[in-house]
Amino acid sequence: MTKQLMIYESVVPISIARHKDTSVKTGLTFEFAEDLNAVPLLASEFAAASGTFPIVFTSADPPMPLAVLGLRDQQNLFVDEDKSWSGRYTPNFLRQYPFVFAKSNDGERLTLCIDDAYEGVNAEGRGERLFDSEGERTQYLRNILEFAQAYQQDFAVTEAFCKRLAEHKLFDPMQAQVLVGTEMVTLQGFMAVSKDKLKQLDDEEVLSLFRIDGLELIYRHIASLGLFPSLADRISQNAPGPAKDDSAGKSESAASASEPADGPDDKAPLH
Repeated sequence: MTKQLMIYESVVPISIARHKDTSVKTGLTFEFAEDLNAVPLLASEFAAASGTFPIVFTSADPPMPLAVLGLRDQQNLFVDEDKSWSGRYTPNFLRQYPFVFAKSNDGERLTLCIDDAYEGVNAEGRGERLFDSEGERTQYLRNILEFAQAYQQDFAVTEAFCKRLAEHKLFDPMQAQVLVGTEMVTLQGFMAVSKDKLKQLDDEEVLSLFRIDGLELIYRHIASLGLFPSLADRISQNAPGPAKDDSAGKSESAASASEPADGPDDKAPLH
C-alpha cells in the first residue's frame, strides 16, 4: 500500500451510533502528509496548483495527475518543522483529510468515512461537531459531504480527460534532473504530455480539446515542469548555515520526456 493511502490509518464510516458526540478540529498539523513526495491532483486544480508545484502524470492506465512535493522518496518540502503547511496552495486530496469516500464492493455506493486515528477527532467538543444534540447532521458535516461529493465528481472528470489524452498517445515517460547544491538528483517513474505529439493531432481533435479547456490544462501542466528548481530552492532555504546570495545559489534542473538515463545519480521515484 502506498503512503498516499496510508495517511488514512483507521477509516470508519460516519454514523450517529459511533460519532454522535464526535467533534473534529482540523488544521492542527500536516504531519500525516510529511512523507508524501507527491499527491493526486484534480484537473480543476491545475490553475491554482500550477504556480506552486510541478504537475506530472502517473504511469498507470490511465495516467493521472500528481503534484510533486519533494525530490526524494518520503520527502515533502511543503510541511515545515512545526508540521504546518507552507505552500501557497493546498491540494484537495490533503484538504479533505480526515474525511474520505469509500466505495462499496460493487462500486455503486459511496459512504463518507473518517480517519478516527486523526488527532483532531475528539469527544471533548474541540472543533466542529458532526451531529447536533438531536442526532441530525450539522452544517459542518453537510459541508464536508458536499466537498467530498464534488471531489468525486471532479475525479471522474479528471479520469475521463486523462483517458482521452492516453487514447491519443500524448504521454511520454519522463525524468527530471535537479541540481541540489553539488548533487544531481534524478526523479523518474512518471509521465508528461509530449508537445511534439500534441502538434500531430488533427485540427478536429485540437478544437475539441480547446472547447473543454483541455489545451489550457495541458499547457499549465507543461509550464509547471519548470518549477522543479523551486523544490531544490526550498531545500537550500531551510538548510542551516549562513545566508547565501540568491544570485549564486539558484538551483538548476532539466526535465525531459524520455526513458530514465543510467548513471550514479540519486534517483527518487514518485509515489
